[in-house]
Amino acid sequence: MRAGIALGSNLGDRLAHLGAARDEIIELPGVKEPFLFSAIYETEPVGCERGAGAFLNAVIEIGYDKNAENLWRELASIESSLGRERSGERNLSRTIDLDLLYLGAVKMETTEIELPHPRATVRRFVLEPLAEIRPDLKLPGQKKSVKALLAKLPGSEQVVRVADEW
Repeated sequence: MRAGIALGSNLGDRLAHLGAARDEIIELPGVKEPFLFSAIYETEPVGCERGAGAFLNAVIEIGYDKNAENLWRELASIESSLGRERSGERNLSRTIDLDLLYLGAVKMETTEIELPHPRATVRRFVLEPLAEIRPDLKLPGQKKSVKALLAKLPGSEQVVRVADEW
């Protein structure tokens, strides 16, 4: 199955955090090629604390032959290894944020994970890089492609492409 993962960072060396997370993800057990990597985008924080810095965001897609819960746990472990601290509050500044967007056609909702990601279709900082690598993808439960969902979003959120390669 193919898995989409959104990466974000707004603390410290943001680019290094994204690169380190990408490198750890592609080395996980069960991860298979081919890999797709979007460009890196800089975005204003959405719903973060006052004074939060801009994020660098990207999306990658990998092959994965294990279950969603396993991948979610592995991503949480990578976040922890890269200095992510969880206080229980949502949307705080962080060294790294890894969101599992989808895993094939899996639809699920548990206390830990919801697939596809419940806010992926309304976040420009997710749809912009995802549309770059998978414009025709229809997320589970969606009738419209990622490209069409992106075109329907209001233009209020600033998403600026800052690097093609990382």
